[in-house]
Amino acid sequence: MNGPASSAALRIGAPVALGVVVLVAWQLLVTLAGIDDYLLPSPLSIVEQMIEFWPALIAAIASTGLNALIGLVVGSIVGIAAALVASLSRFFDQLTAPIVAALAVVPIVALAPVLNTMFGADSEVGRRTMAGLAVFVPVFINTLRGLQQTRPVHRDLMRAYAATRPQTLRVLTLPAARGYIFTGIRIASSLAVISALVAEYFGGPRGGLGSLISTSASTSAYARAWAYVVGGIVLGLIFFLVTAALERLASPMSRSLTVTGRSK
Repeated sequence: MNGPASSAALRIGAPVALGVVVLVAWQLLVTLAGIDDYLLPSPLSIVEQMIEFWPALIAAIASTGLNALIGLVVGSIVGIAAALVASLSRFFDQLTAPIVAALAVVPIVALAPVLNTMFGADSEVGRRTMAGLAVFVPVFINTLRGLQQTRPVHRDLMRAYAATRPQTLRVLTLPAARGYIFTGIRIASSLAVISALVAEYFGGPRGGLGSLISTSASTSAYARAWAYVVGGIVLGLIFFLVTAALERLASPMSRSLTVTGRSK
């Protein structure tokens, strides 16, 4: 049977089947080889811990998710705004290029303790700042690239109609860049979760996934630590799927604008 339905079933079914095979093989390996929990807990042990500590797991996912969401929103807004200015000002573009390059290579593990110390051990600001910095770079780069995609003939047409810069930005440049913007946000969504989780691991208020992973590992509750790791994976997937859906909604409009422009 061929068609969109079978293709969608294959796209969904193949990864699920592979995941089941991996989990079964994992369980058999741990059971038959007698591997200790501190090396590799079994999937059943992890599920048991997830059920036992379900309220704490949900609360931790909510805490980390809030930090990641705030970082994603603020980092995206700042990244888009900076890209808009850079697209209009060559001087600002050249000024920000080395800063963006430096931020792109800053190790999260090194910066997280610094920000937690800077903003205080009882504050979430350091974690959210860490997430925002991680989000800023891909959003800025993708947005700037999208803003530079408008064809010269279209810009000439806007000038012929005596359109102002704000009008050109609103009518031509931003719609053409919409797909690039949402692609940047999709890429940044996973980075927001990872950065927030790593920042939690290295200090700050207790309660997030990162801090609970650290606490569980330090008390030799390795299966519980893995349960919180699974929570982080689920949270990252939620962020990715939501932003991917937004990207899919935005892409047809961007493609429609591009095709219309090229056909003229």
